[in-house]
Amino acid sequence: MQRMPHIHIKLSFSSQKKEWVVIIKRIHIGIIVIFSLLLAAAIGWGFVWNYALQKTVPEGVVAGGIPIGGMLVGDAITRLETYEKSLLQRTITIQANTAADDSKQWTVSDLGYKAGFADARSALQKLSEGDIWDRAVYRYQFQKTYVLTQSWNRDAFDAAVRKQWSWIEKSETKNASRTITDDDKVVYEPHVDAYRLDLGKLIDEVDEWVVLEKEQIGDPVEQAFEAELPVALIHPEITLEKLKNEGVERKIIEFTTDFRSSAEGRAYNVTVTAEALNDWVLAPDEVFDYGKLIARAEDLYDYREAPVILNGKLVPGIGGGICQVSSTLYNAVLRSGLEIVERRNHSLPVAYLPIGQDATYAGGAINFRFKNSTGKHMVIRTKVKDRKLTIKLFGTMNAKERYDIESFTVKTIEPTVQEKINTKLSPGKKVTVEKGKQGYVVETYRTLIRDGEVISREKVSRDTYKAQPTIVEIGPGSGVEPTPTPDPTPAEPLLEDGV
Repeated sequence: MQRMPHIHIKLSFSSQKKEWVVIIKRIHIGIIVIFSLLLAAAIGWGFVWNYALQKTVPEGVVAGGIPIGGMLVGDAITRLETYEKSLLQRTITIQANTAADDSKQWTVSDLGYKAGFADARSALQKLSEGDIWDRAVYRYQFQKTYVLTQSWNRDAFDAAVRKQWSWIEKSETKNASRTITDDDKVVYEPHVDAYRLDLGKLIDEVDEWVVLEKEQIGDPVEQAFEAELPVALIHPEITLEKLKNEGVERKIIEFTTDFRSSAEGRAYNVTVTAEALNDWVLAPDEVFDYGKLIARAEDLYDYREAPVILNGKLVPGIGGGICQVSSTLYNAVLRSGLEIVERRNHSLPVAYLPIGQDATYAGGAINFRFKNSTGKHMVIRTKVKDRKLTIKLFGTMNAKERYDIESFTVKTIEPTVQEKINTKLSPGKKVTVEKGKQGYVVETYRTLIRDGEVISREKVSRDTYKAQPTIVEIGPGSGVEPTPTPDPTPAEPLLEDGV
């Protein structure tokens, strides 16, 4: 009974030993775990370290179509910069061939072109910035796609081209001219063209070439653009071809009348009317109106006093002589085969032309008009020298054709006798104070001759020239009554050959 306490002590010691073993095991396991964790941490940190300190660009990165993933960062930046430089060094050459024989070359950077991978370059540089963890996180989250930014100034290109060839825009056109010399030669002076830069289409083409499309970036760059300077040719309003097409080829006819016996006033009126007519141009089918010529002459000059025809009698007036111009022109027109639209003879024969070949004018009552029926333009030229008036027509006419003019008197009208009392005469005495003149009925014909053969003959007019009565004065108280004479004065006075 006394040995039982000893056994109890042994059991207690054994239990404590087991507990220590468990504790030691736990400590050992803890140490293993800690060392394992430290090792894992060291390995993980090493991985992070190595990942963060990589010198290459993350895989899959593309800058403006250029794959740079996996490249050394420095090489990637160099490649992008090289591409940028290649873009900026591209050249544009414009060759001027039309208005000038020179050329000009610019780089695209000269014209305001800018291109760069600024975002990509900045992002690549940040791969080596910050602490290890920040670098690792930044690399892990690195953006995969970057764009090439481009811009250029269309206006800068426009200004550069215009500055280079500014003189082209200063050129001026000059109309072709036609001169008729004193010896009746028709001389033409060519027109002068001008030039203007027409850059709209060219700028569009350059714009399309300079600024690369998205799908073009990364491909080999076309380094040179060449084009011809687009120059628009500007013709003047009147070109040589247009002027020559008017058909004023040569002198087709001329006709001359004489006014040497005219007083100064009449000679002056003939001269200024001819000057107003000089260089008158008629378009095809245009009708010449003599009334318009007289209006022009009155604007330019003051007509002088000279005999006119009033109601069939010569009386003092203003503008006497203007119908010598219309009559001379009429004869030139007749001999050119032109169409007569309106014409009437004088009421009295004129001294400077055969009867039947004159053309009178009375403002508001009688006009002279003809049509330019040549199919081409016609120029009327006048010349006054030594009291002779010459009218020339220039245009187009068959050189083998001519027109002959013949006038025939078909009837003679005898003058009547008009008697009136003169109280100063003795009874029964008769005195002829004005001898009468015959009147005429005249027909005029125009014959077309071609190559010496008669082609046609036409009657162009049938004219009546009034007889001028014989005026007889009788003394009063003779028992002889004067022959009644009808009043020759019409209700409306008719003034010919004057204004």
